[in-house]
Amino acid sequence: MTAKVRIGDRWVGDGEPCYVVAEIGINHNGDTDIARQLIAMAQRYGCDAVKFQKRTPEACVPVEQRDLMRETPWGMMTYMDYRYRLEFGENEYREIAAYCAKQGIAWFASCWDEESVDFIERFSPPCYKIASASLTDDALLKHHRQYARPIILSTGMSTVEEIDHAVEVLGTDDLVLMHSTSSYPAKFEELNLRCIANMRERYGVPVGYSGHEVGLVPTIAAATLGASMVERHITLDRAMWGSDQAASVEPPGLQRLVRDIRAVEMALGDGMKRVYESELPVRKKLRRVG
Repeated sequence: MTAKVRIGDRWVGDGEPCYVVAEIGINHNGDTDIARQLIAMAQRYGCDAVKFQKRTPEACVPVEQRDLMRETPWGMMTYMDYRYRLEFGENEYREIAAYCAKQGIAWFASCWDEESVDFIERFSPPCYKIASASLTDDALLKHHRQYARPIILSTGMSTVEEIDHAVEVLGTDDLVLMHSTSSYPAKFEELNLRCIANMRERYGVPVGYSGHEVGLVPTIAAATLGASMVERHITLDRAMWGSDQAASVEPPGLQRLVRDIRAVEMALGDGMKRVYESELPVRKKLRRVG
């Protein structure tokens, strides 16, 4: 048995329903109306939480990339201006927090720098997510821990030794690890879902799955293999602008994903062999005794 982690009003871990996170990320394209539509979509189809991404452009954009020109839906602009265009500030997150409360769905964020952690802390999130890219950033890991909130750590593009070190820095209290493959979209042959069980045994914490593949089957399989949490990017339309849109799940897909995960949970049962009442008429009619 692994330790359970409480996120908001839900426990995550062995024996608990799979915690389903709809990652909005930056698929809102800096538009709060799109963000609200995605929140409503996640709530409508039974997700437990939505997740955003928060960055401080000055801290996250390398100096040599800041003035590079980029074609965007809003015209040609520098990469730095583009990053600012995507970021929500205080007013937008207040709006998001109020809307999530109204919809009855939890929300939190992946924070890519220390200033962003401090910013999101103003909203008292139920947990923090640390992206795979930040797994080796000891200073950022420690900065998250000072707020004593549960941590969800993605492990894409990471070696076992790197994960070992990150777990040592964070400790295992209130920690959920997410198996992931950091390519967009990820190839089926590189998903390696059996890592979920291996990581649970190695670290003794709940292990989930953050999927970047096209399609739903691997994510449902991850839940079948014991993922305590699953996370998928969501979008209104995969043809929308943005690097994460193509590997995201559209509304009908999200509905099927949550439905099928819950069906799998029901079908797995408790592992105790028994004869069901529905079998008794068949047993009486067909059972042969030699």
